[in-house]
Amino acid sequence: MTLYLLVLALVAGERLAELAVARRNAVRSLARGAREYGRGHYPAMVALHTALLAGCAVEPWAADRPFLPLLGWSALSVAVAAQGLRWWCVATLGPYWNTRVLVLPGLTPVAAGPYRLLRHPNYLAVVAEGLALPLVHCAWVTAAGFCVLNALLLRVRIRCEDSALTYARTGGSLVGAAP
Repeated sequence: MTLYLLVLALVAGERLAELAVARRNAVRSLARGAREYGRGHYPAMVALHTALLAGCAVEPWAADRPFLPLLGWSALSVAVAAQGLRWWCVATLGPYWNTRVLVLPGLTPVAAGPYRLLRHPNYLAVVAEGLALPLVHCAWVTAAGFCVLNALLLRVRIRCEDSALTYARTGGSLVGAAP
């Protein structure tokens, strides 16, 4: 369990790094006239992702869940791959990447990197991580709960982003969006 808690601490540190990058990018984009979409669902997204990490830490301990090597190592591999995809998205969008949905007039939607393959590749990373990270240490309830709640949240988030993309096609542009 100690190694798993270390993995969770690393993921939490990665989340803090993500937020620092997002804040820096948001300040720049807003200073250039960006418009924010989806402000109302953002706190729910932050709470859900925080609850995922808390559930991953608490459930295996409280329910005395074992580490099953075949499942645990496989799930960890998926979680690491999800991190790779997430940072590919961050690198592709560069200074326009954000955890918020920001639209900056005059730019065109990104169609490079993973965005040439999927419309919302970061959400594939979120779904994969949300399922895999809890399963590293058999946190079944956390995985199921996150997946259901995340699906509901992604319905709202993707509609928000698609609305922003529509706006982009008619005069603005999606600056960046990711949970």
